Amino acid sequence: MVHKVALLTAGGFAPCLSSAIGGLIQRYTALAPEIEIIAYRHGYQGLLSGDYLTVTPTVRVNAGLLHSFGGSPIGNSRVKLTNATDLVKRGLVAEGQNPLQVAADRLIADGVDVLHTIGGDDTNTTAADLAAYLAEHDYGLTVVGLPKTIDNDVFPIKQSLGAWTAAEQGSRFAQNIVGEHNSASRMLIVHEVMGRNCGWLTAATARKYREWLDAQQWLPEIGLSREAWDVHAVFVPEGHIDIPAEAARLKQVMDTIGNVTIFLSEGAGLDSIVAEMEKAGEEVPRDPFGHVKLDKVNPGQWFGDQFAKLLGAEKVMVQKSGYYSRAAAANEDDLALIKQCTDLAVDCALRGESGVIGQDEDAGDTLRAIEFPRIKGGKPFDIDTDWYAAMLADLGQAQPEKVSVEH
Repeated sequence: MVHKVALLTAGGFAPCLSSAIGGLIQRYTALAPEIEIIAYRHGYQGLLSGDYLTVTPTVRVNAGLLHSFGGSPIGNSRVKLTNATDLVKRGLVAEGQNPLQVAADRLIADGVDVLHTIGGDDTNTTAADLAAYLAEHDYGLTVVGLPKTIDNDVFPIKQSLGAWTAAEQGSRFAQNIVGEHNSASRMLIVHEVMGRNCGWLTAATARKYREWLDAQQWLPEIGLSREAWDVHAVFVPEGHIDIPAEAARLKQVMDTIGNVTIFLSEGAGLDSIVAEMEKAGEEVPRDPFGHVKLDKVNPGQWFGDQFAKLLGAEKVMVQKSGYYSRAAAANEDDLALIKQCTDLAVDCALRGESGVIGQDEDAGDTLRAIEFPRIKGGKPFDIDTDWYAAMLADLGQAQPEKVSVEH
């Protein structure tokens, strides 16, 4: 019997968190309004410290408002429950404590029967660690996760919540940034898109942006040309970047059109950048999960510097759409998927079925509670996908050689 439910959002933002919270509250209110709901503030950080908000009757009545906003009203953080050293350093657990036990005991102390985690692969693998600990020690709690990642890179989930919106928002961002192409002669624009290991978002953003280009009317006689506004290269982590060959091709574009725009995944070519830093004796900054801190490494600037010299660019602009995109409110497509997932998440919770709700690619894309041990990050984007290969061909960019991505 479920008496009390807890929610938390964790990891980086995505355009689904607020709506997912609203959807869960609405579903519980519709099916079992007697169930108490709390929300841990700032993800696993709040769980460890016992910091939570109570979902009041006023919140239940107005939960639909959350569908109109981005971000997360209850807050996020990056906390890994199996990284005790980091948690001790941050004051979230004491030396010698097992963070999984601290979290489990907190859930019991707070009277929680069901925990809903909303996050990406790190959040849900952490949820998997917690769920395994709870089961192994007979705590009797149900853990149901929802997949949030704008990279769309979680095995075996076909479509992560918020990814469609992030691509659409990245396109909107580019519509303004690419307008800068005539702010100087021989202009190089690098649009850096989020995507550490997976190029799906970069590819989908470029696709959405070019759909916008197709819908516009052009006037080349006065310099308003589609060619100048177009994307001229798309670089993703899954494809080898032949810098000399691409530079030769793009220099021709620069010489002919007068500007070049590159859409770049933040993880593209990261191995080369890290190797260069280590060779120079520089420390590579990493987060508690061991990931390279991309904002510190700054791949967009690195590629901008490389190509600027080779293309003879007179001005370089590097712009990042990630923070613009990831805190947006969910679009119609994502809202529909979020509702399907939150409805099923509550249904599974009420019958005591743990797992991560998603379209299971290994089960014919069926929406179901996917077993936690099967959840992992780093799902690559297939660069042989028809629409992506066709887009590269249209840009005159050679189909790149596939590379394995592990950062």
